[in-house]
Amino acid sequence: MLVVGLGNPGDRYVGSPHNVGFRVLDELAQHVGQVAWSPRFRGKFALARVGEEKLGLLEPQTYMNRSGESVREALSFFKLERDRALVVHDELDLPLGSVKLKRGGGEAGHNGLRSVTQELGTQDYCRLRVGVGRPANGAVADFLLSPLSAAESTELDAAVLRARLSGGAQGP
Repeated sequence: MLVVGLGNPGDRYVGSPHNVGFRVLDELAQHVGQVAWSPRFRGKFALARVGEEKLGLLEPQTYMNRSGESVREALSFFKLERDRALVVHDELDLPLGSVKLKRGGGEAGHNGLRSVTQELGTQDYCRLRVGVGRPANGAVADFLLSPLSAAESTELDAAVLRARLSGGAQGP
């Protein structure tokens, strides 16, 4: 199985809502231990084991709008079907801290999902949606790319732990 965390590379985006996919994968990697990240598939890649399941962990470094290229390359290399991918991403339409697993669906304006769908040729892949909520005011893009407050970050950390438990460590 390939578990993909969506986000943007670089220190500028580390604490932003848009990088929750990276946060979930980092938490999963820390949980399973002995994970060595390396540059592959235009991203950061690691192999991990959870019980009997072998997982590929992928954090595309192509920026959100081109995440699908990295996902397609990894799936192709390992000869995995699209249904063996789990994409972890931020979700504006869920309240901050909520986590939902779903298969298929639209992109709801999420450029990372749009790229994955375009590269895979289907919307039928598993997604682990981590709620970041909508901004009370201001532009959505500014909200997604700006650091969270300390309180919001703490709440999101709890969601990241729930996401790891519901998606990565137990499979979809």
